[in-house]
This record gives sequence, C-alpha cells and structure tokens, in this order.
Amino acid sequence: MSALNISVLRPAGFILMGFPGIEHMQHWLSIPFTVLYIMALVANSTIILVVKFEKNLHTPMYVLLSVLALVDIGLCTTTLPKILEILWLNNKDISFEGCFIQMFFIYIFAALESSILVMMAYDRYVAIYSPLRYAAILSKTLMGKIFVAFLIRAIVLTGLIPTFASRLPYCSSVSIPHCYCDHMAVAKLACTNIIMNSYYGLSVALSILGVDVIFIGFSYIMIFRAVLKLGSNGARLKALNTCGSHLFVIMYFYITSLFNYLVYRFGKDVPVHVHSVFAVLYLLIPPVLNPMVYAVRTKEIRHAFLKHFLPSKIDSDLSHR
Repeated sequence: MSALNISVLRPAGFILMGFPGIEHMQHWLSIPFTVLYIMALVANSTIILVVKFEKNLHTPMYVLLSVLALVDIGLCTTTLPKILEILWLNNKDISFEGCFIQMFFIYIFAALESSILVMMAYDRYVAIYSPLRYAAILSKTLMGKIFVAFLIRAIVLTGLIPTFASRLPYCSSVSIPHCYCDHMAVAKLACTNIIMNSYYGLSVALSILGVDVIFIGFSYIMIFRAVLKLGSNGARLKALNTCGSHLFVIMYFYITSLFNYLVYRFGKDVPVHVHSVFAVLYLLIPPVLNPMVYAVRTKEIRHAFLKHFLPSKIDSDLSHR
C-alpha cells in the first residue's frame, strides 16, 4: 500500500501538452522555431570562437559578450530540443527527474542571463565615466569574482525552485499544459496547497530580476547623461543609437519574463497556446537578438570574424582600396 501511495505521489513522468488548441498547426510552428534555434546556435557559437581566437578581444567587454553567448546557448538548448521533439514527433513524455532537471537549468540560465546583462551595463558605465582607469577597475580578478558571486546566487536561489516543486505530492493529472517544465505549470498539478511555492518563486523573481533591473536602469541613466554631454552631434546620435538597441534587447528579456510570470497568477483569460508561444519566444528570441545587437554591429567583432573565418574577404577589400 505504501509503495502504491509513493507511486501516486511521485509519478514516473509527466506529459507536456505542447500548444493545446493549435495542434493542427504544430508542424508549421516547428519551422520558425527550428530556424531561430539554428540561428541562435550558429551566431552565439561564432561569437565564442571569435573572442577565443582573437587576442585583441580578450577584454572585459568581449569576454562578457562570449559568456553571454554561452549562456544564451544554454538557455535555448534546455527547452528547444524537447519542444521540437513534441512538434515533429508528437513525443510529449518527459520523466519525473528529467522535468525537474530541465526546470533547474531553465532558471539557472535565465538568472545568469540577467546577471551578465548587469555586468555588461556596469562595464559600459565604467568605460564612459572612468575610461583611463577602465583596465584597472575591471580587472580579470574582479570580473571573475563578480561572476562567481552571481553564479552562486543563481544556484542557491533558483536551485531551490525545482527542489521544492519535486517534493510536492502529485496525485491527480500528470498533463502539463505547457511545452516545457515551467515551475508554476508543474506545481499547479500538485494535490496540495502551493502558496509557499508561489511566494518563493515571487521572492526569487524580485531578488534577482527586480534587483538587476534597478542596477541596469541606474547604469543606463548615468550612461545617457554622459552621452548627452558629448560635443559632437554625430557621436551623440551614434551613442544613443547603440544604447537604444541595447536597451531594447534588455527590455524584451525582462518584459517577456514578467509577462510569463504574471500570466500564471492573473492571466486566466489568456489562451494556453498563446502563453506557450510567448514562453518559447521568451527563451528563444534573446539568444537570437543578442548576437545581432552586441556583436554584428561591433566593428571589432566583424573584423575578427573576417580575419579568422574569411581572410580572403579582407585581402579582397584591401586590394580594392
């Protein structure tokens, strides 16, 4: 009898429903998701390799960019392979352990994404306000310590989310109305009160995303103040354009994160498939946009890419000058 109770409270696995309501479109839906995932993998892998091979890019700004690329690969790879398996093969099963392992890495990489954005904002702040002391302030030792602190924060705070959720009793449905193992989507299947899980998830969101948004906002306010003081209109417009595109990507990440969180608590009228699509885009679009905004538009990255991967292109350009 006790063995039966254990098996009921802890099912062998869950069923990811994917995109309920638009199952007839799932094969078409797989096309843009597949294209975006491949773009994210190729673009971010390229950034990592370019920064690794080009010694001139071994500075805090570009090292952070390569770390962001690595986190982006992890962020989308925790979910997209399983989502594409659902869309292509209609295989919706996921093991009990596999579900919470996926949940663990989703929140770890999301927290690290936010942390890297904070570090990059601080990097730009120092570069503008203390350019002569930039190398001294942002030393490898300091940046390493800051990253380790953020990593510990992510593991300790977000790591408890799947731990608490895995200990809930699941004695009713095992069908998750989502395309991946999101915390509240899984916790709502439990046959017990989940108010503490909900409050803890909220406290983690506020202590990580909320605090990070404040630091990023302060950094960019100071950056914009410095930019507006530039004497040249051309330099001012160029700096505002760059900062504006950075802020767009940052705001997209935090706004979609907030939307994903609020839907579970207040969005009862939001169709499940709409929420699922937005949840996927929350994890997939930043890894696609970040390389475009932070790397493709950076002259040093473009030159290093041509130097190491298309040297004939550089020779051709030089011959035409």
